Amino acid sequence: MTDETEALYCIGCGSLIQSDNPDGLGYVPTSALKKQVETKELYCKRCFRLRHYNEVSDVSLTDDDFLKILTQIGDADALIVNVIDIFDFSGSIIPGIQRYVGKNPILMVGNKEDLLPKSLKRTKLKDWIRQSANIVGLRPVDVALVSAGKNHGIATLLSLIEKYREGRDVYVVGVTNVGKSTLINQIIKQQTGISELITTSRFPGTTLDKIEIPLDDEHLLIDTPGIIHQHQMAHFLSGKELNIASPQKEIKPRVYQLNAGQTLFLGGLARFDYISGEKDGIVVYTDNNLMLHRTKLENADTLYAKHVGELLQPPSEETLKKIPELVRFEFKTAQKSDLVFSGLGWITIPTGAVVAGWAPKGVSVTIRRAMI
Repeated sequence: MTDETEALYCIGCGSLIQSDNPDGLGYVPTSALKKQVETKELYCKRCFRLRHYNEVSDVSLTDDDFLKILTQIGDADALIVNVIDIFDFSGSIIPGIQRYVGKNPILMVGNKEDLLPKSLKRTKLKDWIRQSANIVGLRPVDVALVSAGKNHGIATLLSLIEKYREGRDVYVVGVTNVGKSTLINQIIKQQTGISELITTSRFPGTTLDKIEIPLDDEHLLIDTPGIIHQHQMAHFLSGKELNIASPQKEIKPRVYQLNAGQTLFLGGLARFDYISGEKDGIVVYTDNNLMLHRTKLENADTLYAKHVGELLQPPSEETLKKIPELVRFEFKTAQKSDLVFSGLGWITIPTGAVVAGWAPKGVSVTIRRAMI
């Protein structure tokens, strides 16, 4: 960042210019900063992309700043479009959002739908998203499934937005890493002619900018900065590792015949213990490139301690320094169930099994009725 005596600000959004954090507000690469100072066209990377390419990129912000924004949204009369990552529901839920947005309706959007096996009925997936939202106190008026990256489901989403906004403004909210900016960019492409009219303005009382896309009736679709959710697996990994840990293409289920007393490692990021139960086919739904390693439960602790960061990757040895210790969660199934590792995928297990799932401290491991 520049010295206080030489503080520079983006002429687009007013953020303090800095070159240290590419994901933060006011970021300008060092290589571009000198030229911008000389031409007196000082735009942060986000505003530069918006100005020249009509391309929205996300920035992350602190809890306090985000709470200010949520409070302002709660004071407005608007439709809230809450984007979540289907693979990381617990890591992409904004804590307490219903409390802050008041009576404003929430339309929940599950992104990355194209990565799920075609054998998974989409009606079942919508029901699961709605039920999961209810458990954390959210009452969405509807659920939409999209793939922002593949441009699937965008037209249907726009129809639902039009249905539920009832002539009001629309606020799009979400945590980082859920694909919200990609979704906004797809919406801009579909809203022919509107991309040239994108504007930015400040949230009163904050230094943060919002991106406004005019709708047909003089109301606005407003993209908000993304909040950092500290319990996302993605925060611990490098970009290359994230491409292995987070599914990039449609998942191809992998089946393992496991006996009681066996363990499966999901790289070095998570661990599944089959403690007791009949020998059965355990079905793993993770990124197709994520390495799975089977061993005896009695050897698992030693194997992990000796080989994490080497045989068991990701994480690399370098990334391992940033990842919290693995924490154990034990479950007994009363029906065919999925053991879900937030942000990684899930493992389908039979009725009457006792299992344990391990994940970095803060990353959730939960059980649900089997989806497939």
